[in-house]
Amino acid sequence: MDAQSPIPNVPGVSESHADADRDRTRAPQETDQGAYWLPPAQYALRPRLHPWEIPMLVLIVAITLIGYLVIVWLVVLGQFSEYFLALLAAPLVLLLIRGLTYARPRVNGVQMTPTQFPEGYRIVVEAAARYGLEYVPDAYVVLGNGMINAFASGHGFRRYVVVYSDLFEVGGRARDPEALEFIIGHEVGHIAAGHTSYWRQLATVVGMNIPLVGAALSRAQEYTADNYGYYTKPRGAPGAMGVLSAGKYMLSAVDFDQFADRATHERGFFTWAVNALASHPVLTWRAAALRDRTRAGAMLFRPKAIVRGVGSGNVVPVAPPAHPAAVAPGTLPNGLEMPPKL
Repeated sequence: MDAQSPIPNVPGVSESHADADRDRTRAPQETDQGAYWLPPAQYALRPRLHPWEIPMLVLIVAITLIGYLVIVWLVVLGQFSEYFLALLAAPLVLLLIRGLTYARPRVNGVQMTPTQFPEGYRIVVEAAARYGLEYVPDAYVVLGNGMINAFASGHGFRRYVVVYSDLFEVGGRARDPEALEFIIGHEVGHIAAGHTSYWRQLATVVGMNIPLVGAALSRAQEYTADNYGYYTKPRGAPGAMGVLSAGKYMLSAVDFDQFADRATHERGFFTWAVNALASHPVLTWRAAALRDRTRAGAMLFRPKAIVRGVGSGNVVPVAPPAHPAAVAPGTLPNGLEMPPKL
């Protein structure tokens, strides 16, 4: 199927990408009630790559190629070492790792089918159609043992998604169907964006292990996959952040706006360092990016403005509210006071 052609029978897909772009640039229109209809925000339309992804990918591929050339040159000069030889064997090692990773859910997991975890199977099929994939990725449920996780990968020409069982209720029904749909859409998005390609992983194997640089590409890819997840189920974003931060039982207790506001409140060198060294954006920053679809997710510096939504991914800035944990002076018992700000 042509990636630019309309996808039939999939709700929420416009007739063409050109139509979607025209909708975004259309001027606001006044309704009969005096309210204004706003076209979808930039990152509420079809999924977009994070603007850092391609530049960081080019940089890391260049670093990897230079690294390989240096290693080959050193080996030619007789500077043999086990480390150098291991890097030269990276294509075979990566192939073996991908093969073993794919084999584990095939022999230990439960494959999603129309009769096993049918809700998850439906989400995978619809996401594959919505993103213009040529075939439906394999999808498996594996024992989570309390862990909340899902991932996408590939081996050869096959692509697949693995979802940990704790994202499902007994009987295969999701605890939060919309959050599950967002998470599976996120993982299928990794496949649609090319993140699971063998050649891409091989070309970045050296650069991805450089602190800060490799983590930056990984975070950009996660933001890109979040764009796919949002495109699949916008209403699933709050639940997804809730389950990733508070777990499968307490996700409904998470106030999404308060959680996203803390991306602006929480500051300091160490909070910056935690994000800069992480392979995934910190959750408060991810929540802020999912709430504000007018711009890409923050990569190195925290979001500065607190916003509230007005529909179609559009937002308006609001005055910074008090810190969620703030209390009025003198309201705590026994003369307790809140700790000083860092």
